[in-house]
Amino acid sequence: MPKDDNGGMAWNTLSAEEKRIIEEKGTEAPFTGAYDDFWEKGTYVCRRCGAALYRSDDKFDAHCGWPSFDREIPGAVKRTPDVDGMRTEIQCVNCGAHLGHVFLGEKLTDKDTRHCVNSLSMRFIPDNPPS
Repeated sequence: MPKDDNGGMAWNTLSAEEKRIIEEKGTEAPFTGAYDDFWEKGTYVCRRCGAALYRSDDKFDAHCGWPSFDREIPGAVKRTPDVDGMRTEIQCVNCGAHLGHVFLGEKLTDKDTRHCVNSLSMRFIPDNPPS
């Protein structure tokens, strides 16, 4: 993870909309995110702190309007009960950024898990960046 000049976590500057999603636990409109219909090979990292969250190999099309993954990078995502009492929120373990929600039992993949993630909560790092 990147460090600042004082040895602490390097925090990326967030736009007002990114702050609404990441810090205020908002949700972007369905089918509007950059990574909803995006299939390049690489790693999705936390937009706020840069910690690795998901691999493209675990992404699938759930037809829900948000990027969906059936597995996180081990130890990268924290699950907590949502304030609505019905859903499970997912956050970056490293910095606590709101990512979205996780759903179980939908039978969309063999892993039977769907991480429904806001595109604005992530950045994509390609496996083979252009030279």
